Amino acid sequence: MLKTKKRYDCAPGCPVEATLDLIEGKWKGVIIHHLLGGTLRFNEIRRRIPKATQRMLTRQLRELEECGLVVRTIYAQVPPRVDYALSEEGRSLEELIRAMHAWGLGRMARASSEPAAA
Repeated sequence: MLKTKKRYDCAPGCPVEATLDLIEGKWKGVIIHHLLGGTLRFNEIRRRIPKATQRMLTRQLRELEECGLVVRTIYAQVPPRVDYALSEEGRSLEELIRAMHAWGLGRMARASSEPAAA
């Protein structure tokens, strides 16, 4: 079931608000970034984002699934196997996520070359 569609005020920043509403959260953008490389199991995602707690990662994945950006596939086997992949809608964020990655690299480089504050 997809998250209920939120109504926005249609102010000039409305489309930005609509986008941020879906990907806000400390780890959602990072999760999407890792899933751009393909399907991952929960523990693979967890290893790639070691600072995220298991609880937070589970919550963020559920929210991404709820809004239709991530597809969760459960396999009936022992031990249980759960895969996460981007949906078509989630894949449509690729250009945005890659632009954020590039901007972040530049920001980190600029920050490391700035003289220390006195």
